[in-house]
Amino acid sequence: MEIAAAVVAVVGTVLGAGVVGVQQYFAVRAQRRQSLRDRAMTALGDLSVALADHRRAMWTREDLRLSGAAPGEVAEAREASHVTRSAITAPQVALMVLLPTLRLDIDAAVRATYEMRHAANAEVLASSRETAVAAADALTAAAARVLSRP
Repeated sequence: MEIAAAVVAVVGTVLGAGVVGVQQYFAVRAQRRQSLRDRAMTALGDLSVALADHRRAMWTREDLRLSGAAPGEVAEAREASHVTRSAITAPQVALMVLLPTLRLDIDAAVRATYEMRHAANAEVLASSRETAVAAADALTAAAARVLSRP
């Protein structure tokens, strides 16, 4: 009897340790997944803001250029657009690293925003802006699908 009780105790201890180990594994895995989601959400938010800021700066810059504004005003708007453009890079890279499956969507959103430059006329500028907004919206939708997966 004592041997059987000792065997049951040892087996129970080993099984208990195994269960605890499996639980810890899944808990750590869930924490890592949540951390990735959190970082991806931050990068997505930062990229979305940077793209919106750059679209606005490019609209102002190109509108001034197309309307024949004073060279000083155009130069000032160009400098502002350089600042907003450089703000895109860090969140773009972060999001590509965190969610590499969205690389094409990320590239499309960034490229569409950059393509507002040198618009031939106001209609082309407006169309380019709409395309850039749609590409940014598509990126957000794709990210939502990826991030909502269990």
